Amino acid sequence: MSDVASDRTRQRITIERETRPVNVLFNDNIVASTKEALILREEGHDPVYYIPKDHAAMEFMLPSDTHTTCPYKGEARYWTISAQGKAAPDSVWAYDNPHAGVEAIAGHLAFDTKVLRVEVG
Repeated sequence: MSDVASDRTRQRITIERETRPVNVLFNDNIVASTKEALILREEGHDPVYYIPKDHAAMEFMLPSDTHTTCPYKGEARYWTISAQGKAAPDSVWAYDNPHAGVEAIAGHLAFDTKVLRVEVG
């Protein structure tokens, strides 16, 4: 990514540490919990919490074949979350090699808040 594109990314996206504890729940089961979350704010989108991958219960997440590309963050891969007989396809994602300007989200997972509950504080 060029320096100009990286600068545009930094203008459009901010990433900050969340100082409060963050829990992610699926069907009222905690599937991720951390005091080291990041919050990504992107122009035109709701804020997204990114949780370190090693703070998530990966045994509930099955790799998906889905991949998407964001011009600002890079290529995302997805997981289907499954617990207690229920599943939510492609509801967890990560950018393994994010673009310049958003490198901080590498090694972190994001969760679809339409199907998972994110509790902060």
